[in-house]
Formats: sequence, C-alpha cells, structure tokens
Amino acid sequence: MNDSPGWATPGSAPSDGQEAAIPRPSEPKDTGAPTGQWSPEQPPPGQWSPPSNPGSGPGTRPPASGWGGGPQHPGWAPKPPAAKPGVIPLRPLGLGEILDGSVSALRAHWRTALGFSLAVSMVVQIAVVLMQRYLLPKPTAVDPNATGTEALRQASESLRTTLLSLAPISLLTMIATLFTASIVTVVISRSVLGRPVTLSDAWAEARPRILPLAGLTLLVPLITAAVMAVGIGPGLLVGEEAGVALALLGFIAACVVIIWLQVSFTLAAPALMLERQSIVSALRRSAKLVRGAWWRTFGILALTYLLVFLLSFLVSIPFSIIGVIADGTDISEFFESGGASFGWPFLIVTGIGEVIVSTLLYPFVAGVMALLYVDQRIRREALDLDLARAAGLPGHDTDTARS
Repeated sequence: MNDSPGWATPGSAPSDGQEAAIPRPSEPKDTGAPTGQWSPEQPPPGQWSPPSNPGSGPGTRPPASGWGGGPQHPGWAPKPPAAKPGVIPLRPLGLGEILDGSVSALRAHWRTALGFSLAVSMVVQIAVVLMQRYLLPKPTAVDPNATGTEALRQASESLRTTLLSLAPISLLTMIATLFTASIVTVVISRSVLGRPVTLSDAWAEARPRILPLAGLTLLVPLITAAVMAVGIGPGLLVGEEAGVALALLGFIAACVVIIWLQVSFTLAAPALMLERQSIVSALRRSAKLVRGAWWRTFGILALTYLLVFLLSFLVSIPFSIIGVIADGTDISEFFESGGASFGWPFLIVTGIGEVIVSTLLYPFVAGVMALLYVDQRIRREALDLDLARAAGLPGHDTDTARS
C-alpha cells in the first residue's frame, strides 16, 4: 500500500487542460466614476440587515451567542464523526479505543474467540498438571540455615530444577498463545469491518499461517537469547571481580536492546497473519510500522501487560488459597519442601484458576496487538480508506476513490 492515499487536498492546483472550467471573477464595469471613488449607484440607506440572523434589522443588536452558537459559514461546520462499521472508528485510535476495541471484539465473538481459547487452555493446563505431578523434577528443598558453600550449592540446584520445570511449561504456554493469537487476529480483522466470523471460517483462514507463525514465535526468543549471551558472555569468560562487573554492565545493555527489539517486533505476528508476509519480512514490516512511534507502542504494551499482571494476580490468589485449604497442607511445609508436598487438590484448583486467566487474557493481549497494527497502518498508510471500501460504506467505493 502506498504511503499516501492519493486524494487531492482542498485547494490544490487543477489538472492540465482544466483551466477553462474554473470560474473566474467578472471584469468590473465602467460606471463613469473616477478611479478610486465610490460608484454613484449606492443602495438605499438603512435597508441592510446582517444575513442569517432572522429578526435583525437596523438598530437591532445581534445576540451575544450568535458568534459562538453555531457555524457562521459552511466551511466552519464541525468535522463529522469517523465511520464505525465495526468495533473501532476508522481513524487513528487512542489508548482507550484500542483496549476497548479488543474487549468489544471478544465480547461480540465470544463463541469463536473465547470458546477456542477455553478449549486450548484446558488441554494445555491438563498437560501441565500431569507433567508437574509425574514428569517434572520435584523442587529442591532449601535449608534457610545453610551458609557458605552449602547455601550456594542449594541455590544452584534450586535454580537448575526451576529452569528444567519452566522449560516444558513455557513451551506449552507458547503453543497455546500461538493458536489463540492466530484465531483472535482473524476475528479482529473481521470485527473491524463489522462482519460475522465463525470458528470454522477463522480456522480456515488462520491454518495456512500456523507454521510461519510458529517459526516467528521461536525466532524472537532465540534472538533474545543471542543478545543476552553476547551481553554477559565476555564477563563470564573474564571471571573474578572485573568479570562480574563486566557481566553486570553487559546484562543491563542486553536488557535495553532486548526491550527495544521486543517493541519493534511486536507487530510482526499481525503482519504475518494479515499480509501473508514471510517471517523475516514480517519482522521488517513490524520495525517499519513501529519506527517513529516506539515510545507510544512501548507505553501501550506496558499498560496492557500491567493490566494482565494485575488481573492474573487477582484471579490466581483466591484459587491458590482455596487450593491450599483443599489440599490440607500447612504453608510452612510448603516452604520447607519447596512446594513438593502439594498434591492433587492444590494442582487441580490452581489449574482451574490458570484456565480462567488464560481464556480471558491471552485473547485480550492478541487483540491489542492486532489493533495496534491496524492503528499504525491507519496513521502511516491511510488504511482507514481501504477498510471503509472493504466495509462497503457509502462514498468509499472504488470508482469514487479513483476519481
């Protein structure tokens, strides 16, 4: 799509060959009066009244509200509101409109988006519970009274066990997010136009892009890990105190670069899904759309993830408390055993809480990403004109747009 919609601006120069069609002011008539003096043909005095003010006449003072009570000229009329065929108005969006648009789309198509997200979340959470119970290593018990080498050894073993436990869970969560984002992106694209969408329609459109989206989902963490390795690697190789300081500086620099890349690549998934871009092209496309609006995109993402964290916390805490009570395990035993003493009641209850969080929040985040993509294309490429034509709005047909 071109960076300019191609519409002529008001007051622009006429095209070649159209000079004769432009009305010109008539030449002044020769009244016989000397140049620079009033014409002898003057209107009778006292018969002029201000236009567009009924009831006014000579000596009548216009009301004070006449200057601000309404438009005094057709060109001063207020700008009409933007067309809204779907969940968002077809114009650059504000923060509240992006968040509200995501919620409105999910509410309007809850059977498609939330139903699919619920099914995926249940399957993933059942797999996570079974892995936690039978496959994953038990958390390492940490002695709070340990000191010196023993404390360092226990901390290292606890960290290794935690990483081994988080790796498969993170993989399953990534798969759930992948499938949910693919469906929700299609739902958002239809909701913007005000069109209905069924789960079969959304899946048929999203299915060919699942593998490229999976590649993109794997590539971004690999880029993040590579940046972190480059940042802290030299410090780890040096060792001793100088190496620790160098590793700390490298870690801070790597975090800055990673945050910049994550924000720059945040629109890659919608571009890959809706524009049928390749993985590398989608990354470049996202960086181009975010360029010049990095801080705005960062602020919207930060607020979105803050809302997700708060809602997750508010939902998870009650289920964790209920799970502890249902399990009948003392909290002190939990901390002494590193969580290994909890059984099926705790895992099932907390798993239900995770299903609720995943069902509601994963589609919401995917919807915000898709609407951010639409907003940036409206701002940079006048996508609102194409969306209005696609929605069949009056005055936005192809022939009118080309004229």
